[in-house]
Amino acid sequence: MLHVAFLFEFPTLNGGERSMLAVLNELKGDSTFRFSAIAPPDGELANELARLGISVHPLTIRHGDKKLPVDILHQQLRQTVQQIAPDVLHSNSLSMSRLAGQLDFPDQPELLKTGHLRDIIKLNARVISNLNANHALIAVSAATRDFHVGQGLDSNRCHVIYNGVDTEIFRPRRRELVRAEILPDLPQDAVVLLNVGQICLRKGQRQLAESLCQLLHDRQDVHLLIVGERHSAKAESIAFESAIQEAFTGIGKSSQLHRLGYRNDVHLLMNASDLLVHAAYQEPFGRTLLEAAASGLPIVATDVGGTAEMLRRDQDAILISQDSNSQYSQLATTALELLDNPDRRQQLADSAQQRIHDQFTIQTAAKRLGEFWASLRPA
Repeated sequence: MLHVAFLFEFPTLNGGERSMLAVLNELKGDSTFRFSAIAPPDGELANELARLGISVHPLTIRHGDKKLPVDILHQQLRQTVQQIAPDVLHSNSLSMSRLAGQLDFPDQPELLKTGHLRDIIKLNARVISNLNANHALIAVSAATRDFHVGQGLDSNRCHVIYNGVDTEIFRPRRRELVRAEILPDLPQDAVVLLNVGQICLRKGQRQLAESLCQLLHDRQDVHLLIVGERHSAKAESIAFESAIQEAFTGIGKSSQLHRLGYRNDVHLLMNASDLLVHAAYQEPFGRTLLEAAASGLPIVATDVGGTAEMLRRDQDAILISQDSNSQYSQLATTALELLDNPDRRQQLADSAQQRIHDQFTIQTAAKRLGEFWASLRPA
């Protein structure tokens, strides 16, 4: 039995945490593995790990919005790893992969360090060196892998394994019934755009709102639902969030913007909506896109990162080429055009759903990750 201990940075449940939890839920009954977690002891993540029956060994990475000093983190992580003695220490993010790469474990020479790369960001030579100190890394898309290899990451130790989605949870349902149940205050004639993701600069919600508002002067039926929270306390992030509401208020359309915050019924919100609009300008392999496609919700998205590896342009989704001058206006215009073309929306939705079932189920992702960890075992 291979004991894999997961290293998590945040106590919250965002895309990276949800992706790993879905895999753990699929693999937890496999007698080949034993799983534990090294994570913040309180919060949504710890609660969900406990629900899955996975033991949590407390490690607090952050105090407020700042990481603890690195020497304290090193000491705490060493002590925890020595205590639980896993065969594999798997870091669930680039940041934690860097932290693990900084450490040697002389008392545990057989320990294997692996990690997930879920971000496409510029890194300096020191960070790349830390990442290369891991035995193996998983990139969530070829775009993610190629970007970091271009910065100096060792290509021989970096493997691409796509995330998957639970198609039992994310599946089509009758829109009118679901909408009446969870969005009873929407007008009956509303057409609904949905955006899901952490409220942050790289997700582009402000640009989406501003571009959409330029087109809504004569449309009373279009409503935008934004699901997600802002975690950063930086001034620019606060201003970014405020500008979303200001865009609608400024044209007298505040009643057509619905800020829903954190929701645990995203699968139903996808069934209640008419179109997903994904405005990210950096997206390694968007979990929201997987979920929408599996739910039968048609998609308009920016063509960034690994998105085109998941969704084929004009076949599974409308992908807008990355162009700082016009991509968001094109995104908004295309979204409104699709709202008036239900046949085209259905064609996109059917094709995307089939592609998810063929290539990106959680069963497929779990199988590939299980094979990856098993391959690390000495022959």
